[in-house]
Amino acid sequence: MRIVEAASLTETVKRLCIEANRNLPPDAQECIRNFRRKETWPAAQDVLDKIIRNFELAGEKQVPICQDTGMACVFVELGSDVHIDGDINAAINEGVRQGYQEGFLRKSVVRDPLNRVNTGDNTPAMITLDMVSGDRVSITVAPKGFGSENMSRIKMLRPSDGVEGVIDFVVSAVEEAGPNPCPPIVVGVGIGGTFDKVALIAKKALLRPLGTGNANPYYADLERTLLEKINALGLGPQGFGGYTTALSVAIETLPTHIAGLPCAVNINCHVCRHAREIR
Repeated sequence: MRIVEAASLTETVKRLCIEANRNLPPDAQECIRNFRRKETWPAAQDVLDKIIRNFELAGEKQVPICQDTGMACVFVELGSDVHIDGDINAAINEGVRQGYQEGFLRKSVVRDPLNRVNTGDNTPAMITLDMVSGDRVSITVAPKGFGSENMSRIKMLRPSDGVEGVIDFVVSAVEEAGPNPCPPIVVGVGIGGTFDKVALIAKKALLRPLGTGNANPYYADLERTLLEKINALGLGPQGFGGYTTALSVAIETLPTHIAGLPCAVNINCHVCRHAREIR
């Protein structure tokens, strides 16, 4: 059994909060550049040029890519051969607190959803803990801005709706969102499970490297179909028209009940931020 001090995770989370907000992952950078090369609409080309220059400057000057530095979503994969000595939730929240303070990142979390009093340190984090095999701890910090989060949708489809019902729901969710989530967007889709789990896997889908298809050929083909239909909407970068409405569609699935077909759409803007460390 490997013992990991909970307090040692604080430094990791702090560093990941800052890194994720300043450095767009290479796969996202390359995906945006690829779409820029294919884009033919002048207004869209101009917006994509500005988006590229923005993430380049953020990396060079080590400043946030976006003014909305997000709510800290932290995904932990804890090996079954690891014992955490201490309070892992407290350690993670302390890392978020330090990261947002030392990184000069905007604090956007309110203590109560109706009373709206800011916590002042961007805590608490939204923590997802999964048990896996092995003796390692994987921590992924994914700051989630709410311009895109607010455009996410969930629907309990009927099994008879089938794949066409899923396609209609996903494309309609993007169309209704319009320019609000700052396209070009990344679309995470969850299918199956239960009401709560389908939303979680839709969010987890956003962590997949852009351009990496589902391991199941059926769902990889469905991802391509959805991406084509979404880009055919013509919303374009920031809603100014053009082909580049979405950069990627990623689908994750779970088994579900015979009477259900849950489907969730979690939208992310082009700043698809996340940083990961395995210890």
